[in-house]
Amino acid sequence: MDWKLEGSIQKTESPVLQGHEGILEDTGANGILESFQLLQIDVECECQEGETLPTGNAAWCSKNVWRKQRHWEKIIAAKKSKRKHEKERRKANRVENPGICPQHSKRFLRALTKEKLLEAKHSGPRLCIDLSMTHHMSKKELSRLAGQIRRLYGSNKKAERPFWIYLTGFTTDSPLYEECLRMNDGFSSYLLDITEEDCFSLFPLETLVYLTPDSEHALEDVDLNKVYILGGLVDESIQKKVTFQKAQEYSVKTARLPIQEYMVRCQNGKNYHSKILAINQVFDILSTYFDTHNWPEALKKGVSSGKGYVLRNSVE
Repeated sequence: MDWKLEGSIQKTESPVLQGHEGILEDTGANGILESFQLLQIDVECECQEGETLPTGNAAWCSKNVWRKQRHWEKIIAAKKSKRKHEKERRKANRVENPGICPQHSKRFLRALTKEKLLEAKHSGPRLCIDLSMTHHMSKKELSRLAGQIRRLYGSNKKAERPFWIYLTGFTTDSPLYEECLRMNDGFSSYLLDITEEDCFSLFPLETLVYLTPDSEHALEDVDLNKVYILGGLVDESIQKKVTFQKAQEYSVKTARLPIQEYMVRCQNGKNYHSKILAINQVFDILSTYFDTHNWPEALKKGVSSGKGYVLRNSVE
């Protein structure tokens, strides 16, 4: 290669390469290759000098992504505007109607519920769910029982006068406990007592009343000095007189809901009649009666038409 000719080309074509003449002369063939690479970079930079380059994350986002982002920003802005107008409307409504009770926030309602539950712990009626008989239950039955516990607790939270609930014979390493954690959001923070102790050793026997459909005695009232027990079983696993026999074993009083005193059988296509209720249905009856002291109203809430029973008055 003619060094003089190469040098003249550098002088006429690119002032950038002229700045590297000293490098070319000193470094030989490798220096020439590196210089041409520098020349290529400089030319590319010069070609882009007149363009407006995107900055930040824009360089990596497609038009579709930007369009979605702008759409989302509009939605957020609309929601903020709606909340602002709603606050202004409520404020104006309070000014115009000072006698109307303001709507409580969710935080206030949660605090009120917690206060009522903790008050029930000291002065309210007490209810035990006997979970000592769940070791023979299938996975499906445990799932159903976990769901019933969730509904029972939800009803108790909404009650004007809640019960204080005990889950007795309940171990944290049991399949039922794992199922409760899986199915019930926030189960570990439920406001109730969980204990491995059996209900018969937890309270004086004379204070216990085991609610079982096999009892001969109808429940007449809810006594604050008594502790009521429900057997933690579901329909598939119920065997006749299991809870009744357990109560007799410990010489504990038993009672049944007064279904036959206030309800009668009704005709249905399946000819099905059952007094066996889920624990959350029994609780709904107890809770409603405790608030109203009205058995027909309480039974109507807890005994569904699918059980084949209706109130006497509705038939007459």
